[in-house]
Amino acid sequence: MTSHSSWAAFHTAEPAFADTVRTRFEKYRHHVLATLRKDGSPRVTGLEVIFREGELWFGMMTGSLKARDLQRDPRFAVHANPGPDASMDGGDVKISGRAVEVTDEGRLAAFSAAIGHPLPFHLFRAELSDVVRTVVEGEEMVVRSWRPGAGIVTRRRD
Repeated sequence: MTSHSSWAAFHTAEPAFADTVRTRFEKYRHHVLATLRKDGSPRVTGLEVIFREGELWFGMMTGSLKARDLQRDPRFAVHANPGPDASMDGGDVKISGRAVEVTDEGRLAAFSAAIGHPLPFHLFRAELSDVVRTVVEGEEMVVRSWRPGAGIVTRRRD
């Protein structure tokens, strides 16, 4: 069974890495979310991510296919927008995990007010199982990955 962690727990465990990942996601507004369709095949769609209250959030239009995918099977992967050119400035960043839908009306209303986006919408809190950043350092490709309870693993390739 895969272990999961909140964004806050990830940040507590590895603050510098978490800040680097967050900065990379906040550099651009739109990212790519992968979910699983009813038949198990992958679906990729655009998504904005929200970092607030020590958590990573996904907001979606009511009844959207990606929301229905996550309601049925909460597994996801989200890939940070690579940017406008081939530079991959800030590296390539991906997060995988499980999305937990928020259904409490009071919590949704408070979140809606805080972000200035009217209801209705689906709101999911991300529980992380894997965070990966790939970057070129000098002549090497460096892959840093984090999993709950395992810390950061760094692999280097020429």
